[in-house]
Amino acid sequence: MSEITVSNTFSELIAPIDPEIEAMLKAGVHLGHSKRKNHPAMKPYIFGVRNTISIIDVVKTKEKMASALEFLKGVVSRAGLILFVGTRPAARQVIREVAEKAHMPYFVERWIGGTLTNFKMIRRRVEYMEQLEHERASGGFEKYTKKERLMKDEEIARLVRNFDGIRVLKRIPDAVFIVDITHDSTAIQETRRMNIPVVALVDTNADVKLVDWAIPSNDDALPAVRYMLGRIADAIKEGQQHAEKIAEPV
Repeated sequence: MSEITVSNTFSELIAPIDPEIEAMLKAGVHLGHSKRKNHPAMKPYIFGVRNTISIIDVVKTKEKMASALEFLKGVVSRAGLILFVGTRPAARQVIREVAEKAHMPYFVERWIGGTLTNFKMIRRRVEYMEQLEHERASGGFEKYTKKERLMKDEEIARLVRNFDGIRVLKRIPDAVFIVDITHDSTAIQETRRMNIPVVALVDTNADVKLVDWAIPSNDDALPAVRYMLGRIADAIKEGQQHAEKIAEPV
C-alpha cells in the first residue's frame, strides 16, 4: 500500500473530478480508520495512507454504490421490504429519517437478538406493545390503580424504545441495510443465517466479505453517513415510484 505524500488533499489526486466523487470527498466518505485497524479484505478498496489514516478509493465506492442502488431500487420496485439498521450515534437520526419517509422498518437503539431468526416471537412483542397502547388510548387503564398505571406506562415506554421502528415489519424483510457491520455484528450474523441480502457501508476496519452489496465508505462521521443515506433514500423513492406506476390501472 502506498503512502500518500505528493499532495495535500485527496481531491488533488483525481483529475478531472466528477460531481459525485467531489460530493463524497466533501462529506468525508474517503476517510477510513487508522492503518493499523485495516481489515485484510478491504485492501482492494484502500487508495493509500495519509498521516496513518487509510484513504478509501472513492472511484470504487462510486462503482459499488451504483450496483447497490440498483439492487435496492429493484427490491422496492417489487414492493419489497428493507430493514434499516444503524445503532451508532452518528447514524440513528439519519436512519430514522430515511426509513420513516420510505415507510420502512428500522433499528436505531439496539439490535434485538432473534429479530430475524426468531421472528414470530419478536412480532408477538410488537403486537403486545400495540395492544397496550390501544388499551391506554381507549381509557382501559382507568381500571388499574395509580401504581399499576405507572407500571403499564413504563412497560409501554420500554417496548416503544425497543420495537417502535419495526411496527411495519410484519414479515421477514427482503433486504437489510446496515451502516456499521462491526458495531451491529449480531444483525449481520442473523441475516447470513437467514440468507437475506445485505447492503452496507463498509469501512476499512470491516470484513467486506460478509456483505452482499458492500459500499466502501466512512461509517462513523455524520456527514459521510448522511450523504450515503441520502443517495439510498433517492434510490428507494425511485423504486417506489416505479412500483406505483406499474400498479396504476391501464
